[in-house]
Amino acid sequence: MSVVDIFYQGEHGREIEVAEAALSETLAALKGRLAERHGYTEVLVFVEDEDEPLSDEITIAVIVERGGKLHFHHCREVEVTVGFAGKRHSRKFAPSTTVARVKAWAAEVYNMTAHDAGEHVLQIAGTHDRPSPAAHIGALAGKVCKIAFDLVADERINGAPEERVGR
Repeated sequence: MSVVDIFYQGEHGREIEVAEAALSETLAALKGRLAERHGYTEVLVFVEDEDEPLSDEITIAVIVERGGKLHFHHCREVEVTVGFAGKRHSRKFAPSTTVARVKAWAAEVYNMTAHDAGEHVLQIAGTHDRPSPAAHIGALAGKVCKIAFDLVADERINGAPEERVGR
């Protein structure tokens, strides 16, 4: 019986966690174990950047073939609002959607060039929190089904975007 590490995020927090699972195990069994750990009652499970939740009967082997990183959330969708230049646009995404995917959508909505998009990052509205592009929006939204960002200029240190300097 082969055992693999399953990486996941969820509404319980922003940290990426790891659970061991047998390739032959079903998602329902994994959900049961993680429900005890995180206090989930009813939870949907998504593969990163996929819009539809997984079936409980799917095996861990199939999940690994599809990329493996999971997201656990009670919301089927998270309403995301992005503000830029005095305007706000909203759209619903699966909770497993990465910040990078939301930023790509926002750059398109605001008609940014690739260069301009590269100069901006998403910041949670009303904070100075600029989450990692790999973070799932469901982990940022927590137990609510919505979150708001501002599209802001990236900070520069000696002329280079902050992400490229020692992060």
